[in-house]
Amino acid sequence: MKNFIKDLGYKFNISEIEYQRKNLTFLTIDKENVVQLLAYLRDYEGFKHFVLMTAVDWIEDGIFQLTYILNSPEKKIDLGIRTKILREKAEMTTVHHLWNQVATYQRELKEMFGIDFPGSPRVDESFILEGWDNIPPMRRDFDTKKYAEETFFPRPGRSTNDPSEYMKQKLYPNE
Repeated sequence: MKNFIKDLGYKFNISEIEYQRKNLTFLTIDKENVVQLLAYLRDYEGFKHFVLMTAVDWIEDGIFQLTYILNSPEKKIDLGIRTKILREKAEMTTVHHLWNQVATYQRELKEMFGIDFPGSPRVDESFILEGWDNIPPMRRDFDTKKYAEETFFPRPGRSTNDPSEYMKQKLYPNE
């Protein structure tokens, strides 16, 4: 596996390699090379199964990290491809032409993080949050508490507890 990864590193200018376990490795690559690498892995290296696509909001650094996870049934390994994109006007090239189901993940990431994938089918249609008019809720600058307080009414008779004190009372009632 390490030789295979090393060869990919030379071909695609991989900036970081993380061997997480025997059959799972993560590669970090510039956003300009992602489509080419994913196509190569699918067409020449047997990574036929697209597992998932996700994002992480690194608000402190002003970036989103996109991760594509692929599986090779023949090699019995998973490969994660990571790339970083700017958080401001976040946009990434679509890869729905390689695996049809990618379009669904891209729609979700557009709605939840505000990351655009121009040319991806139905990417601009509501997916989960019909009628949502706030910032995307998975961004770290979305204030969940403020949104809940402004949107939902308080229920009478409801109290809140400090979790650590509440658990002490439950676990040690006689102290």
